[in-house]
Amino acid sequence: MGKKGFPKNFYWGGSTSAYQIEGAWNEDGKGPSVIDMNTHLPEGTTDFKVGSDHYHRYKEDIALMAELGLKAYRFSIAWTRIYPNGTGKINKKGIEFYNNLINELLDKGIEPIVTMYHFDLPYALQEKGGWSNRDTIDAFERYAKTLFEHYGDRVRCWLTINEQNMMILHGEAIGIVDRNLENPKKELYQQNHHMMLAQAKAMHLCHEMYPNAKIGPAPNISIVYPATSKPEDILAAQNCSAVRNWMYLDMACYGRYNSIAWSYLVKNGYEPEIEDRDMEVLKKAKPDFIAFNYYSSLTVEESKNDGSDVSSIGDQQIVIGEEGFYKGASNDYLEKTEFGWEVDPVGFRATLREINERYNLPLIVTENGLGAFDKLEDGDVINDDYRIEYLEKHIKQCKLAIAEGVNLMGYCPWSAIDLVSTHQGCSKRYGFIYVNRDEDDLKDLRRIKKKSFEWYKKVIESNGEKI
Repeated sequence: MGKKGFPKNFYWGGSTSAYQIEGAWNEDGKGPSVIDMNTHLPEGTTDFKVGSDHYHRYKEDIALMAELGLKAYRFSIAWTRIYPNGTGKINKKGIEFYNNLINELLDKGIEPIVTMYHFDLPYALQEKGGWSNRDTIDAFERYAKTLFEHYGDRVRCWLTINEQNMMILHGEAIGIVDRNLENPKKELYQQNHHMMLAQAKAMHLCHEMYPNAKIGPAPNISIVYPATSKPEDILAAQNCSAVRNWMYLDMACYGRYNSIAWSYLVKNGYEPEIEDRDMEVLKKAKPDFIAFNYYSSLTVEESKNDGSDVSSIGDQQIVIGEEGFYKGASNDYLEKTEFGWEVDPVGFRATLREINERYNLPLIVTENGLGAFDKLEDGDVINDDYRIEYLEKHIKQCKLAIAEGVNLMGYCPWSAIDLVSTHQGCSKRYGFIYVNRDEDDLKDLRRIKKKSFEWYKKVIESNGEKI
């Protein structure tokens, strides 16, 4: 194995998303998204109306990112800032905000990596059927074209849809499916098919308008282990990988449904309606790279098929299970975070290797991080050694994966700065920069550098040698 370090032009970055950080949810012409209208938040959890107030403080935040030494910043554009109703009239103030944000990043030498859609579907489109309605594909294509027209001269790296697989596997949590439907899963897989088409059209458009730009998908990918060496557990792990990982990447990269995933859809009556030219459109997509989010591995066992396969406590990183297909299991070899997520840096490397071998495309990690209840101590000190430990172990595995031939072009941990977590509010913190607020008190929203800030700064300065 070669002693290869991180490439010279490696994208050391940090990530956020619009609805979690910006706030200003109804300012300057922005329309409501499904996130703004979601009423399913746990009691005592803050909403997304203020976030970290990044909309008003982006210059201050970008100055801190520059001090941290970030080479790239992965953020998302709020669709409803550009098109308040998802389509129709463009909101000039929204265009202006992201123009200013992108210019500020470039002035500070930070590469903008832009996610086009991060869970926040315009509510006006949701009311017309959302992703179940094929018109949403056209609306997304129009939105993508508008982004390329206004920002394509400066943005070289685009991500289409963040964690599409999580929106399908956890559709209820993100507010894109009606829980009262007769067959919600069939509906979700129809939505999934339409999202695939929207993604493919955006990729094609990007290549047409800006041949030198790069664009790729951004699912959440996790290696799946069998609970034992029992052959049936091995099959269960393959089943889980197919419906959780490969269905999304096979479609993005090859323009076809994964065969194991498709047989699962057909068997359960979940398969989507596919129109005549759909597969042709999907084959044309041709991503330039794969972005993916990784927090933990998954472990599964053989389905019991007795009604116990499906757990209601799952989230993005805890297996829910699929009746008759696989059942979630815990991994005794791994530690867990205080939120029940298993910590598996070696699994991260295994995931990198597997994606690299399957698709032979450059990879960029767009989320990886540790959510925790950080404590602000006297003198504005946040000793988040547990975050440093988590990130250090994962970065070391990145380095080993690169030495093994994985074409990794960037690492953007979640998150650059504290923001409001999708399910656990602002108390579950991920950032290198502390935002002084809690669930029910905005306080002064002051930015405070955590211990991990100084640590990550040294990692970047040394191009990953000082870890």
